[in-house]
Amino acid sequence: MPPRVLIAKPGLDGHDRGAKLVAYALRDAGFEIIYTGIRRRPEEIVSVAVQEDVDVVGLSILSGAHIGLTQRVVEGIRKAGADDMKVVVGGTIPASDVSRLIAMGAAAVFPNGTSIDELVARMRELTGFAGAELSSDGDR
Repeated sequence: MPPRVLIAKPGLDGHDRGAKLVAYALRDAGFEIIYTGIRRRPEEIVSVAVQEDVDVVGLSILSGAHIGLTQRVVEGIRKAGADDMKVVVGGTIPASDVSRLIAMGAAAVFPNGTSIDELVARMRELTGFAGAELSSDGDR
């Protein structure tokens, strides 16, 4: 069974092109994707993540509020008792904030400029997922 990944756009940022690109790339790599859409509150993201029993919550943040939004999602997941759920963050993330995000509980950070191949490889590492297995007729 492929890992389930929730892609979420927390906060007021309405730009979701990058989040959709990541969702499509991970889906094409065999992951099961749940996309929440734009402008979601951290509490909504946590609720959906727990309800859907995802393996990874992927936050796409371009607004500059990545520290506070990530902290609220990580804390919400811990309060919900879903400690096995990983949180990753991507978007407009200054290099100086990467270690801070990791220290607060992010399993990985993908700043602008991260290649899709690098992102997929890292997500496979985090989940232990080798990738899509195709049947003899070419379907997953």
